[in-house]
Amino acid sequence: MAIVKGSWVAIGWGTNEDLIIQILAHRNAEQRKLIRQTYAEAYGEDLLKALDKELSNDFERLILLWTLEPAERDAFLANEATKKWTSSNQVLMEIACTRSANQLLHARQAYHARFKKSLEEDVAHHTTGDFRKLLLPLVSSYRYEGDEVNLTLAKSEAKILHEKISGKAYNDEDLIRILATRSKAQINATLNHYKNEYGNDINKDLKADPKDEFLALLRATVKCLVRPEKYFEKALRLAINKRGTDEGALTRVVATRAEIDLKIIAEEYQKRSSVPLDRAIGKDTHGDYEKMLLALLGHEA
Repeated sequence: MAIVKGSWVAIGWGTNEDLIIQILAHRNAEQRKLIRQTYAEAYGEDLLKALDKELSNDFERLILLWTLEPAERDAFLANEATKKWTSSNQVLMEIACTRSANQLLHARQAYHARFKKSLEEDVAHHTTGDFRKLLLPLVSSYRYEGDEVNLTLAKSEAKILHEKISGKAYNDEDLIRILATRSKAQINATLNHYKNEYGNDINKDLKADPKDEFLALLRATVKCLVRPEKYFEKALRLAINKRGTDEGALTRVVATRAEIDLKIIAEEYQKRSSVPLDRAIGKDTHGDYEKMLLALLGHEA
């Protein structure tokens, strides 16, 4: 209750952003859920609505995404992605490929509850062509998560992938089926065999046309499935290093990965850029937004 009372002090009579950061940035998902529940019981209002009245801009969005329950947050981000869809938007794929089977299921259930329709319905309605053909099975997937691998299957499916990619049949049903349904352990075995047998990493072969946005989505799908920390490192690097920081991508990656693998992503970032991630964030952001980002970077999962 002391935490909740502190939240009220932070919000009422002029917002105390430092106290909000101190309270929320250092609480895990279960504790944040309890804070919201207790706050609602005590004051008859959702904590997020109270914060929304007081905070603004990138800091507000970071607080919102961090305070939402993970499944709620994924549903919120996925809905945003369908509303402002462009063919280069990778958020739906990112959610589908980097969450566990149960996490993705819970996100879809949260989508039902919040938006009164299915995620699949919105993906089907707002995407077209090859993008729909890939994204629908990805968001609908419930992958097996065991470590068992069928090496015979890996060999045969590596051959299928190579044949389809060599023939530029990038939207082929078998290629999409393999990426959308196989367990991550099985996909790793298949892609290892692909590289050993055919000489190239699959993503190198998928760079036949660097300007093709569907190929970019396929490459990102592969990276999310087998090396998500490298995918998120690149997302942060592009967000920070572009002319004018992409606060949307920076906020999303930090808020969604802080309790999962942000420290590993930060290590990848330093290897790739020779600059610590906290220093890069400090250089490109300021004020309460910067403070919250850095607090989450140091968050203990």
